[in-house]
Amino acid sequence: MVACLLARGHVLLEGVPGLAKTLLAKALAKAVGAECRRVQFTPDLMPSDLSGVNVFNLHTGQFQLHLGPVFTNLLLADEINRTSPKTQAALLQAMEERQVNIDGTDHRLPEPFFVMATQNPIEHEGTYPLPQAQLDRFLMKVLVDYPDEEQEVGILRLHHAGLDPHQLTERDLAPVASVEQVEACAVAIRQVTVEDGMLRYVAALARETRRLPRVLLGASPRAGAALLTCAKAMAAITDREFLVPDDVKAVAKPVLRHRLILQPEAELEGLTPDRIIEAVLGQVPVPR
Repeated sequence: MVACLLARGHVLLEGVPGLAKTLLAKALAKAVGAECRRVQFTPDLMPSDLSGVNVFNLHTGQFQLHLGPVFTNLLLADEINRTSPKTQAALLQAMEERQVNIDGTDHRLPEPFFVMATQNPIEHEGTYPLPQAQLDRFLMKVLVDYPDEEQEVGILRLHHAGLDPHQLTERDLAPVASVEQVEACAVAIRQVTVEDGMLRYVAALARETRRLPRVLLGASPRAGAALLTCAKAMAAITDREFLVPDDVKAVAKPVLRHRLILQPEAELEGLTPDRIIEAVLGQVPVPR
């Protein structure tokens, strides 16, 4: 998640309700002193509900701009697959361009601008699945699973101690960085040294996914660029100025899993994108 933020990308969180995805967004925003806003996506949500509108003021006789919730540092787009394709496209355009157009005028979004979109993998009735071209706009797809026993007991301890997930205080979580520092880190990531052998390694991983017979759609060059960007962020997080294969392996699944489409027969056999990625990581030689 932090790597995705520093890489100036956006993340799609997939998991059933009740796994603290909203709390994760609030905690991340508080940790870097950023503003966080949440939008519940519904079938009747309109693009203007996100971007904002010009409202005529009867007292002044002029139009007044009312900015929408997209004007924030961290936007939690809850259940993004429950809104119409038109509204989905409006958000994804804002994610890519980092600006919105209101009545013919472009308005820049604040920096950093980080979208955490969620979707429920179980319920499909009344949903609008994101097209593959729009899924590709998310730098990462993170699968949020149930906690293990010790983690769940720890959650209960915090709940028993009075932690209110809706009202995080300085005592619960103090900021460890500022918005300006996040932006500085994003710039520093670009300075991570990448040897030619590592560039060829990333390209080989992407190309290998396109050669596998059970993969209908493999990783595109854009996916390879995303993998490189996130790997550089991982190197910076671990306080290294150069890229190593372990950085690439650490982010391969979240970066590539939503960019692969398997053949129908492969899905019937129980294969998943994650297993394909594991196989590719095992097949492609690591540079020395």
